Amino acid sequence: MGIARTSLKGVTHYIQSNAYNGYTLFTPLGSTEAVLIDMQGRVVHQWKMPYPPALYGILLENGNLLYGGYVEKGLLPDLRGTGGELIEVDWDGNLAWSYKDPYLHHSFCRLSNGNTIVLRWVEVPKDISAKIKGGMTGTEKDGIMWGDSFREVNPRGKVVWEWLAYEHLDPEIDSICPLCPRSQWTEANSFAILSNGDILASFARLNTICIISKATGDIKWRWGSGGELGHQNDATVLENGNILLFDNGTHCIHFSQGYSRVLEIDPAANKMVWEYKDDPWMAFYSAYMSSCQRLPNDNTLICEAATGRIFEVTKTGRIVWEFVNPFSSAFDSVYGHNHIIPKAYRYGPEYGGLKAKNLEYSVYLVERGRFV
Repeated sequence: MGIARTSLKGVTHYIQSNAYNGYTLFTPLGSTEAVLIDMQGRVVHQWKMPYPPALYGILLENGNLLYGGYVEKGLLPDLRGTGGELIEVDWDGNLAWSYKDPYLHHSFCRLSNGNTIVLRWVEVPKDISAKIKGGMTGTEKDGIMWGDSFREVNPRGKVVWEWLAYEHLDPEIDSICPLCPRSQWTEANSFAILSNGDILASFARLNTICIISKATGDIKWRWGSGGELGHQNDATVLENGNILLFDNGTHCIHFSQGYSRVLEIDPAANKMVWEYKDDPWMAFYSAYMSSCQRLPNDNTLICEAATGRIFEVTKTGRIVWEFVNPFSSAFDSVYGHNHIIPKAYRYGPEYGGLKAKNLEYSVYLVERGRFV
């Protein structure tokens, strides 16, 4: 599955004095490439992977790419974000490590001790699923409801810790969005590790973000189910302890038609302290996927997945850099031929994973407009 240049979009706006200089990593949905571009939108490096992305890849401090691969014809191919193999390759694309599990989906995190936490589907016991409220009646997958687990594995693939959502969530409180099927209870789509080891999790079907105690498994804090969120994505923890997330606005109750926002939440005060949305509101909307990243200069990098648009905004909401994906690819019958970028991340020149790397763009790629 290659991707071909079909337009001359690329970087459409760049205010150099206000943008955070660096390199942006993204993985076009349906392609088998992970792409690193400079501030002018020129491809400076790429990795050819064996599978399309199960959403995204990240650049590690050692310069390796950690990438969630979508293994076609897996056990649960029609559940959102399904993966199958987590792959680590070096700068030249050589395999450094992999972890295979047909139940992997959405997100992953490499820990400082070398272990990796993965997100995976688990079957919800029927005595629990029968008590769970919400969702469209009779839409379980072959009579089964799937939930989430967080599993920590060491470099040899041995499981050293696991958290099962159905053991800690409350079927009476944690109800499924009424417009969603009952095939999935929680649909965790991202997680982040706090400084004390606790886990910040985003449960899209519950319109809820939670902080989970790594030591006890208890849920220490939750926010969003009161109508604040609409199937959010990419919750991360900032240096000030606040939480940044992409509120997709899907099936939301705070407006009759969906629109997306990026929110910064103060968990101590249980309130929103910063918001980015467009004017008019309908100009910024992605019903699925997407990401946001707070940059060192206090700007925010936003990936609007559905349109393949990545842009950087200041605290006042001013756009100082914008890139529109010029590459298209075919994925499946749901997304079809598209320009979707599920997530994007910016790395500064000083980032450890970029040290001593050749980051000169390929004239061949620019002129021929095709990945090889």
